[in-house]
Amino acid sequence: MFDFLKKEIALNKIFTNDYIDIHSHIIPEIDDGSDSIEESMELLARMKSNGITNFVFTPHVLEGVWENTSSDIKRKFDKLQNSLIKSELNDLSIRYAAEYMLDNNFRKLIKAKDILPIKDTKILIEMSYLNPPINLFELLFEIQMAGYEPILAHPERYNFIHKNFDQYYKLKEAGCKFQLNLLSLTNYYGKHVNVTANKLLKNKMIDYIGSDTHHHNHLNALTKLGDKKIISYLEPLIINNSTLK
Repeated sequence: MFDFLKKEIALNKIFTNDYIDIHSHIIPEIDDGSDSIEESMELLARMKSNGITNFVFTPHVLEGVWENTSSDIKRKFDKLQNSLIKSELNDLSIRYAAEYMLDNNFRKLIKAKDILPIKDTKILIEMSYLNPPINLFELLFEIQMAGYEPILAHPERYNFIHKNFDQYYKLKEAGCKFQLNLLSLTNYYGKHVNVTANKLLKNKMIDYIGSDTHHHNHLNALTKLGDKKIISYLEPLIINNSTLK
């Protein structure tokens, strides 16, 4: 798939046509991602030039901060989609889901089954970067009892697990899939995150990948991804992501 004679690999040579980016904050004016339709279209144009043409947008749902409802997300998505239809980006495949913080509001949404999945029953969840929920494993059980499959966003970024790597195995045993942020492989979030990301990859614990794009700085950093030493780990994950199309 890749030409390993080259020192670095261009982004548009890494992703297949079927690859789908399952984590981004490109729907405008809804969370800490894009600020406008114009910025969203600029981000998508850059991602298209990098070979990414299929997307599931995942705005935050976070109690007390971004209390986005399913209808809020659909309304903002529809506005962006209408602009894309009228542009040269009308060939992109786009849909929406959400990135759910494991908080009290999330438990209410699970009980009401008011959830936007990545595909079928797969849902994207996240935790605080400082501490896990006290009832983390109970929540994971509730998610699955409600008929959903949890995908934990950027597990490599939870610093409180770095020194207790066995917790990653416990999360996997509890039925949690892992989605790695591509930026974690570029030192964007720091060396400690990079080390953990690589360890998770080498231990074959990652199930999916995502860009987690919020703004242009993320895409600037993403251009440093094409190191041939790590690209080989991504090929099976790119295929995994394609199954979510």
